[in-house]
Amino acid sequence: MSAADLPATAAGIADAVRSGRTSAREVLERSLAEVAARDGEINAFNLVATEHAREAADRVDADVAAGRPVGPLAGVPIALKDNLCTRGIETTCSSRILAGWKPPYDAHVVERLRDAGAVMVGKTNLDEFAMGSSTENSAFGPSRNPLDISRVPGGSSGGSAAAVAAGFVPVALGSDTGGSIRQPAALCGVVGVKPTYGRVSRRGLVAYASSLDQIGPFATTVDDAALVCEAIAGHDALDSTSIPREVPDLRAASRRGVEGMRIGRIVDLPEGSEPEVTARLEESFEALRAAGAEVVDVSLPSLTYALTAYYLIAPAEASSNLARFDGVRYGLRVPAADTNSMYGATRAAGFGDEVKRRIMLGTYALSAGYYDAYYGKALKVRRLIADDFARAYEAADVVLTPTSPVVAFPFGEKSDDPLAMYLCDIFTIPVNLAGHPAMSVPFGTGAHGLPVGIQVLAPALGEEAMFAVGGALESAGGAR
Repeated sequence: MSAADLPATAAGIADAVRSGRTSAREVLERSLAEVAARDGEINAFNLVATEHAREAADRVDADVAAGRPVGPLAGVPIALKDNLCTRGIETTCSSRILAGWKPPYDAHVVERLRDAGAVMVGKTNLDEFAMGSSTENSAFGPSRNPLDISRVPGGSSGGSAAAVAAGFVPVALGSDTGGSIRQPAALCGVVGVKPTYGRVSRRGLVAYASSLDQIGPFATTVDDAALVCEAIAGHDALDSTSIPREVPDLRAASRRGVEGMRIGRIVDLPEGSEPEVTARLEESFEALRAAGAEVVDVSLPSLTYALTAYYLIAPAEASSNLARFDGVRYGLRVPAADTNSMYGATRAAGFGDEVKRRIMLGTYALSAGYYDAYYGKALKVRRLIADDFARAYEAADVVLTPTSPVVAFPFGEKSDDPLAMYLCDIFTIPVNLAGHPAMSVPFGTGAHGLPVGIQVLAPALGEEAMFAVGGALESAGGAR
């Protein structure tokens, strides 16, 4: 099969490899050639694991040749965000402080992908320790949006989004703490999914904010996103937050349509979106109504406070989680006269400005005399947000918002104004606080002809309804 005839989707690749119409090695070589040709300008990858990938592809081909069963992602090239541990392969979180660190174990999702037959191509760039919305905070330089390399791909999982949008791989994994999968998916014009908190094991994900982090896929189609979600989801006895529930048939859900479903329109949605983004949201409601759904009004009054609560809770958890990076056990160490001086010198040299900013903010919020005033109140707001969502889902099966209030913006436009950057996540943060699933689906274009993402929100463990609506939006005009 010629390179031009190779399937473009993960589902198509897996079918072709299983049937013997192509080989996993042939598919991988096409992927590696694309990376070699274009990643110099995109900078999606921190590391390309060429030999490791070839060995994995050859194992898949040997299983096919021997008639042994192969998984649902047989031979599918996949990229992993560089905060997912990979045994013996450098995992840096795009930070100088972890340069050269090779984990002694694989993340749970990496084990599941290997069992499913996927082939890891490499580790992708991100905002350092997943703290950012543009991938401008990486110690390895920014990733660029393949649709316009003068603009950001979003963040923090910008490298994974760019790798899929550029056609380097059909699918990739990212992590989502406040929108870090969905926002770059919207800016790059691909599908991005944040599952229910606990639906996918976090074991082996380098933590940013443990009560908010969740792993999920990027893909070019809703069907491929469902395929990867099914492969990585499920109970992990070694993760105390993992939910012991069977994974539903998400691919079937994405094809079932929305006849009779109730789609929530938020009447008190925060303002500030670009006019074209607002127009695409209205068109998405019309498209779903035409497909047989009912549009209903819902109110989420506490949504206005989500951003404030998040930027107290997440930095507070980060200040605790990142305390382990001290120059003693792994990663960078800056020599100094005594241990405390070594800690300070190592962290000063190893952490970037945004990471330092969030550590200081979180440490302040947790400090004596301020805990109740800041962190304690933020937790109460988190509860109010969850309660408001519960009331909204009594009236609606899913809720729609824009994913990002803006399309991909030029490099440097927001980097000097942290608040402006944080506002990019105004629509994505609330579901992380509630622990609910959400996905971004491309739906038309906005300013400068750049893609707009529509976000589908669902209640906890409501992925089937979410994928049904995502599939309908894609059919109605969301395809790239």
